[in-house]
Amino acid sequence: MQVVECPRDAMQGIKEFIPTSKKVEYLNALMKVGFNVLDCTSFVSPKAIPQMADSSEVMQQINIQKGTEILSIIANQRGAEQVCMFDQVDFLGFPFSISQTFQQRNTNASIERAFQRLSEIQNIAQSASKKLLVYISMAFGNPYKDDYNEDLVADWIDKISDLGIKDFALADTIGCASTEQIYDLITRIKQEHSSITLGAHLHSRAEQSEQKIKACIDAKCDRIDGAILGFGGCPMAKDDLVGNIDTVSIHKVFKDNNIEHQIDDQAFQNAKKYAKDIFSTYH
Repeated sequence: MQVVECPRDAMQGIKEFIPTSKKVEYLNALMKVGFNVLDCTSFVSPKAIPQMADSSEVMQQINIQKGTEILSIIANQRGAEQVCMFDQVDFLGFPFSISQTFQQRNTNASIERAFQRLSEIQNIAQSASKKLLVYISMAFGNPYKDDYNEDLVADWIDKISDLGIKDFALADTIGCASTEQIYDLITRIKQEHSSITLGAHLHSRAEQSEQKIKACIDAKCDRIDGAILGFGGCPMAKDDLVGNIDTVSIHKVFKDNNIEHQIDDQAFQNAKKYAKDIFSTYH
């Protein structure tokens, strides 16, 4: 199973602006750890996510390491075109919500319009030889009283994969998923779509994280997302969000279950020091 480290997700909701130089130092430390994918930046409206206003400058300064693919989040065609200017980016990440309310809040578009955007963004990504990773947000439930069931998740993955998109992640945007639900939904999607890669982007309280990570392993998930110290969450969702799963917990569960990984322990410890510095200084 691959590990996706998400410093962008951890930093994006912090109101105090983190200096570009600090972000670059932290990302360069993370680059040395050996994560399979690093979610570094987002090219969205700086009015919506002010913390990511310096993404272009950040991308120009980070030191790319062999073996780590770079992911950047976008919400529309303009963002996709901006990202595709950077050769070092491998993945464009698009948040597609099966909650009509959350899709509107998060990308200022209906589900139907977001689907149209996906088709256009896929063309942009393919023209630039980049991969498009679609996050199915609210994949395990939502607080907005919109329709939700697992069939809805599966149906949208059917439609999106018909566009030629092969990389997905099931996102527990509000941290509501049970271990049983995580296992069942990942297993179902993997069985129905053997040609896609499927990740899990889970938010969780610390005491529940290890069980949820183990559920992903048991369901043979392809990737799992984390953020060192468990910071992060979508600022467009509810205010009482729990954070990302702490990558330290992922590392522990992998070791306890003899899961192969390419994380360098010494570099990981060093990156944790950078994380503590940033997240204790900026709020």
